[in-house]
Amino acid sequence: MTAAMLHHVSLVTARLDQSIAFYRDVLGFQQIERPRFASVGAWLQLDAVQIHLIANNEGTFRRNATVDTSDGHLAIRVGDFKAVVSDLQAKGFREDASENDPKKLVLRIGGPAGYPQAYVRDPDSNIIEFNAAG
Repeated sequence: MTAAMLHHVSLVTARLDQSIAFYRDVLGFQQIERPRFASVGAWLQLDAVQIHLIANNEGTFRRNATVDTSDGHLAIRVGDFKAVVSDLQAKGFREDASENDPKKLVLRIGGPAGYPQAYVRDPDSNIIEFNAAG
């Protein structure tokens, strides 16, 4: 198999309106048209990356409400890492926030990956990593 690109990531949400606002207003995704599926949800896009939110209160959720960099997450490679971090900080995300604060920001500038990483979580505790080429 040869994959051309990752098309989308589907995430279950119990807080559809909050999740739409997070991906749109905090992370800069644009809401796009979603087909009329039997389920409720929303599609959002940032460049070639799409997030498909599926409203499902009985879905699989992370039980841990922290930014655990060793847990499952999605990663977005960005062109201007410093600008992304500055934008997150301007929107209230901070490294000194408590572990369970929804505005917790985890930065790894010189970590073992070889490139800088910034981690946050969405309203359903899904972890999102932003990184830049090393």
